[in-house]
Amino acid sequence: MSLSIADLQKKKANGEKITMITAYDATFTLLVEAAGIDIILIGDSLGNVIQGRSTTLPVTLDEMIYHASCVSRVSKHSFLVCDLNFGSYQCSTEDGLRSAIRIMKESQVHCVKLEGGARVLELTQAITDAGIPVMGHLGLTPQSVHQMGGFKVQGRDEKLAAAIKADALALQDAGASSLVLEGIPRGLAAEITASLAIPTIGIGAGSDCDGQVLVLQDLLGLNMGKMAKFVKPYAKLGQSTIDAVSQYIAEVKSGQFPDDAHSYR
Repeated sequence: MSLSIADLQKKKANGEKITMITAYDATFTLLVEAAGIDIILIGDSLGNVIQGRSTTLPVTLDEMIYHASCVSRVSKHSFLVCDLNFGSYQCSTEDGLRSAIRIMKESQVHCVKLEGGARVLELTQAITDAGIPVMGHLGLTPQSVHQMGGFKVQGRDEKLAAAIKADALALQDAGASSLVLEGIPRGLAAEITASLAIPTIGIGAGSDCDGQVLVLQDLLGLNMGKMAKFVKPYAKLGQSTIDAVSQYIAEVKSGQFPDDAHSYR
């Protein structure tokens, strides 16, 4: 039985931290569920992690549905959230609602996530009115990277901090059932979390949020490039993979693999 919105609300009420991680395929879904993860996010970060792009902007709705389907096909207990990709909801409320319905029907997830505050309130209300849970996303919103001038911390000045706080309350009022806070000062995240009845999930927002999310490949140390300040690698699987493949190459070239133990008779 998958976790529900009510389960996540109960965790917030009880002061129990919520764990969330990205996954884009069946193999990693089985692994993170075996570890006991609460929420799996099929994020448009797949544009960076899977497709090798510098931003999330080129990711399509069909690609989101494909990867979300790979996850939902094997998921047993996690709450599944799928991003609405850039271009799937910016033109109109009708477009956004239609995109959310497609994701829910075709990928069998439990919730959609969309970025923005005041500009997506009408859409958030429309999606929730259609019976689809919504996870909001404020602060550093990657789909607006060019407008923000890069991946920069948001809400350090009083005016922008006040706007983020107002947007958080407005999203809750519009029906959002949870909220990602990305790339904002810890104190601001704490204020927002205390002011909301819905759970907040932080990434680069300090430890006072109701939960935390990381990109799985960052957590596992699979990305060999420069890491953001908020990323903590819990393994070094990138180097381990290089070492394993190097050993495989050496053994094939030397004739050591396959040996009798790995051959049929």
